[in-house]
Order: sequence, then C-alpha cells, then structure tokens
Amino acid sequence: MTENTQANEPSREFALQRIYVKDVSFETPNSPSIFTEEWKPESNLNLNSNVTKLDNDLYEVVLTVTVTTKIGDKTAYLVEVLQGGIFTIRNFPEEEMGHMLGAYCPNVLFPYAREVVSDLVSKGSFPQLLLTPVSFDALYAQHMQEQAQKKAAN
Repeated sequence: MTENTQANEPSREFALQRIYVKDVSFETPNSPSIFTEEWKPESNLNLNSNVTKLDNDLYEVVLTVTVTTKIGDKTAYLVEVLQGGIFTIRNFPEEEMGHMLGAYCPNVLFPYAREVVSDLVSKGSFPQLLLTPVSFDALYAQHMQEQAQKKAAN
C-alpha cells in the first residue's frame, strides 16, 4: 500500500529561476578620517529573509545581509545587500514549505550575497571581509522554537 501511495503522489520539483541583487547600500560615514585609525574592527552581522508568493508555485525569496563594522564607537562602514531569488517549488507537503522557503532558499542565496558584501567592502578601500558560512537550518529551527514558545505563552 505504501508503494501505491508513493506512486500516486506527484513528484516534487525545486528549480532556481533567477538570482539577482535587489538592493545594495554601502556607507562610510566617517571617511576619510576612519582610514587613519588603527584597524581593529568589530563587525555585527544581521540576517533576515522575506518571502513573496508570485504565482501558484513561484516564490521570491529575498535575503537581507547587513554588516556594520566599527572601530571603537566610530562606524567604519555599513553594508546592506538584498539578494533576491525566484524559485519554483512544487508538490512539497505544506509542513516542508516553511523549511524550503525559510532555510533552503536562503542557503542558496547566501554565497551570492556574501560575494557582493566582500566586493563592496574591498571597493570601499577596506580589508577584505569574508563572511563565514551560516546554517540557515539552525536559524530556522531556532525561529520555529521561538514561535512555539510565544504561542505557548499566549
């Protein structure tokens, strides 16, 4: 009976349609004086994603990567990249769609956003910044746990 059930299920489809930079910002509010400071930066990374359903099985996922780098209390640079992707996701069970859109797609987009961040920082005349890989699966699991705790508290 299990084989029969699987045979009747439509096959899953995941396809990347397009990857693009949706928006980009690079600011050096304390230049040129920041270039005379001893380079001992502290960077803060902020990640966020947003999903928009475009059509039946077509989704836009936008990963926002924001890096703020400071030397002491002075901002050396602030870079923000909105890396977009359009994905076809078809015949996945509803309980798996959240993970696909909230973790899998951002995992696909992150290397592209990472490259844009690195290029902008270098073009701003700062030492190269290579963002470490991120586990969006872990971030998604943490987000789901937080949502469950909020729901339980209400």
